Amino acid sequence: MNRRKFIQLLSQGLVGTALLPALASAAQPADKRRLQFVFAQVKYRGGDWNPHPLSVTPLMEELMARTSVEAATARHEASLTDRDLFNYPFLYLTGKYEFEPFTQEEIEVLRRFLTYGGFMLIDDALGQQGYGFDKAVRREMLRVFPGNEFKRMPAGHAALRSYYLLRRVGGVRLVSPALESITLGNQTPVVYCQNGLCAAWERDQVGKWTNACTPGGEPQRRDAFHLGINLILYAMTENYKDDLIHVPFIRKRLTR
Repeated sequence: MNRRKFIQLLSQGLVGTALLPALASAAQPADKRRLQFVFAQVKYRGGDWNPHPLSVTPLMEELMARTSVEAATARHEASLTDRDLFNYPFLYLTGKYEFEPFTQEEIEVLRRFLTYGGFMLIDDALGQQGYGFDKAVRREMLRVFPGNEFKRMPAGHAALRSYYLLRRVGGVRLVSPALESITLGNQTPVVYCQNGLCAAWERDQVGKWTNACTPGGEPQRRDAFHLGINLILYAMTENYKDDLIHVPFIRKRLTR
């Protein structure tokens, strides 16, 4: 099952309701309906699953300002065993420290979620390779997909062209100039960034950036927002070259 089919099932109520045509009123014309994107963040045991709690709203605001996507500004917090997990085609996993191993049930659920068309962005908020969060992520993803390790994402990958044409990977720091990913057939359900995207997105309650981006400053922060937007749109459409990425076009295709 690819992501277009996943979202189509959502729209028909066969998988869930987190990405559905939202009506302002029952009588609203079909062409006024909006697909609402919900940013679902994974909670886990141990470590720190929420190192930058104010990071999601700025990204959702930028997503709506720059694209035709309607988004919930507040994130949804989800455990891997939640009954409504499959309501959300996009999952976000972040942290700084090593966390407890997933249970076998969680491993099986995550494997099914990613195999059936779901997408997960993993964001290392610490940025120390082989230590802490990075160590735990690599360990757990090998359990999810045995023998399928992270590999460097090609510069021409569709996720880097789904809205912005990205030549750089941003973040609060530059640990790695490239993303890593796991590929299943012709799909890429897992993307991993070690540059601390969430720290670059985060504003405090009065609107000031909470973290400086080094060494590249504000252009590096801009790249982090552009990457977040690209990955959300990639998660919603799977392939930029085969699928037009603006939501009005997605909506038309889902109703055919």
